[in-house]
Order: sequence, then C-alpha cells, then structure tokens
Amino acid sequence: MAVSKKNIFNKKDQKIADYAKALSHPARIAILKFLAEKNVCICGEIVDELPLAQSTVSQHLRELKRANIIRGEIEGPKVCYYLNNEVFNELIEIFNGLFSCCRIKTHQ
Repeated sequence: MAVSKKNIFNKKDQKIADYAKALSHPARIAILKFLAEKNVCICGEIVDELPLAQSTVSQHLRELKRANIIRGEIEGPKVCYYLNNEVFNELIEIFNGLFSCCRIKTHQ
C-alpha cells in the first residue's frame, strides 16, 4: 500500500493542490464559467451546454463539490448548483498569490 507524503507539506500548499486537482479538467472549467454566468442552474442545463453525457457531467460536479468550489441544493427532484462564492474568491486569491510569487523575470 502506497503511503501519501501529502502531509509533509504545509496546509496552504495542500489546499492549492486540492483546488488545482478539482480544476484539472476542461469540463470543470466550463462548468464553473457556466455557473458564474447563470448564478444557479440544474444539472440538465449544464448537460445541455456541454457536449458530455449526464453521468459525466455529474462526475465533474461531484469533484467540484468535493473541493467545496460549488454547492448543490436539492429542490424537489432536482439539484440546483451554484458557485460557493466564499471559496471561489479564496481560490482566486490563492492562485493570484501563487502565480505572483512564481513570476518569471524576462531578460531583454
């Protein structure tokens, strides 16, 4: 059994890696863009927007929910999805901070 060495890294870096994993598929990026535009929508609306099967969209939604980037609320037989604004804004700050400290200096 493989032993994870994830815990040897600080919590902030672990969080960045977790968010990066959740964002690591173009379908998830498309879902986030769609939710940002619509604010709230059901899975069927996302399926209509993306060239993916409903089961595939559901798997991507599940991964985004696991990372707490989106939330879903049950409304009758449907689940309405929306961005978790607090976490989404944190994600933006984290990645801006990561990329600003890693900026490569260009030589002219």
